[in-house]
Amino acid sequence: MASKLFHTREEGFTLAEILVTIAIMAAILPALLKVFSDTNATIGQTDHKITALYLLKSKMAELEAIGYPEVGQDSDVFGGSSIFEWQSVVTDVESDEILGLRKIELTVSWEHIGKIQSISMFTYMASREIQQQN
Repeated sequence: MASKLFHTREEGFTLAEILVTIAIMAAILPALLKVFSDTNATIGQTDHKITALYLLKSKMAELEAIGYPEVGQDSDVFGGSSIFEWQSVVTDVESDEILGLRKIELTVSWEHIGKIQSISMFTYMASREIQQQN
């Protein structure tokens, strides 16, 4: 006897099948929502890191363009309402080979999800006016 491909009478889901489906969805849905939430937070953090890196490189180029810096600290906020702050620390470096050597440390920091994040870099600069030993 051939099997029927189509049922002639209407069939529905039983209450047990519906309850099992709801239970499975209740177990899976929160995990999926957590994954999407974590992904969104990671994307935001990555965007902030990329922005901070560009600001860091830009500020370092600005400090290098000014020339031989004074020893000390300085800090400010990028723009009026920016979440990004910068801090520079210039120190003398004792060197037998290079006279007037200074280290410039630059840090950009910001707050993301209640935690302070930062990225830093440093470079060295010597005065062009000081005659170097050979």
